[in-house]
Amino acid sequence: MRTMRRWSVRHARGLKKLYSLLEQIILKLNPVIKRVGYARLDKPILAVEKLAKGVLVDSQSCGQCVVGETGLSCPMNCPKSLRNGPCGGVRANGKCEVDADMDCVWVLAWQGNKNMGVKEYPIQIVQRPVDNRLWNTSAWLRKLRENTGERDVFPKDAA
Repeated sequence: MRTMRRWSVRHARGLKKLYSLLEQIILKLNPVIKRVGYARLDKPILAVEKLAKGVLVDSQSCGQCVVGETGLSCPMNCPKSLRNGPCGGVRANGKCEVDADMDCVWVLAWQGNKNMGVKEYPIQIVQRPVDNRLWNTSAWLRKLRENTGERDVFPKDAA
């Protein structure tokens, strides 16, 4: 998976466009999704999301995806689960202080932001802390609800 992380960072511009396109498709499907029910569709959409994002960015399914802001590098791969930048223990060669064989997630994130070809780097936006209640829920559906003014979080046990 670490090889795919590096590949995704190198191809961040194209993947970000693909991610944005997918987001637009999901937004257009919102009336149908809303009718069926967000909670009812969470598991099937999460399965697709896990497969796609798992392969491409080694997503950890935190339910609050920020890979679009972190250069297509999932910050939840950080052994310390840091969501807003490196811990200060990044080795001189760009490797993680906890796992010397692993590229620092945040070094990759910065490279991915540069590769996206944007003037302002979204990596500089401070992210909210992880809400552990959202693990293994669909970040796509959550984002959809945010974009359409719906309630931000829905109970996992809702039917």
